[in-house]
Amino acid sequence: MMVCGEVLGLSDDYALAYYKSQEAAGSLLPSEGAVLISLSDKVNLSEQAIEIGKEFQKLGFKIYATEGTAKFYEAAGVKCEVVNKIAEGRPNVLDIILNKQVNLIINTPWAKRDAIKDESAIRKAAIKYKVPYITTLAGAYNTVKGIAAARNGHGAVKSLQEYHASIEEV
Repeated sequence: MMVCGEVLGLSDDYALAYYKSQEAAGSLLPSEGAVLISLSDKVNLSEQAIEIGKEFQKLGFKIYATEGTAKFYEAAGVKCEVVNKIAEGRPNVLDIILNKQVNLIINTPWAKRDAIKDESAIRKAAIKYKVPYITTLAGAYNTVKGIAAARNGHGAVKSLQEYHASIEEV
C-alpha cells in the first residue's frame, strides 16, 4: 500500500505559513548562509527576480549566481559571486554544493538538453546533501519571504478551531 503524505503550515501570514509548510515537509529553509541562484527567464519576470535577489541580500545571504544571472543581478544592484555552470569548468555549481558552500538552491532551467542534464545533476546533489531546492520563481519568492517572516518569530500557536472561528463568511 502506498500513502501520499501531506503537510499543513498555518499562520495568519502567508509567508510564514509557507515557511512552516516547508519545515513540516522536512525541507528546512535556512535562516542564513548562502544561496545559489540560476534563473532562465529573467526578462519576463524581472521585477520578481530582482525582488528575490534584493531580499536575500537584505537578509545577509551570500549570493552565488551563474554568469547570466549574476550580470542581471549586478545591473540591478545585487551583489553576487559568479559560479560556472557544469560544462563551463571548475569550480562550478556542483563543486559549491559538494563543498557545502550553499544552504539553498534556486534553479529555474530552460527545457534544453544541456540545461536538463545540469538540472538533473544539481537536483541529485541537492538531495544527497540535503540542500533545499527550488525550481520556480514563485517558490523562490515565497521562500525568501518565508525566511524573512520566520526571522521575525513563528507567531502564536493556534488550534484549528481558533483558525476556523476567525474565518469570516463572505
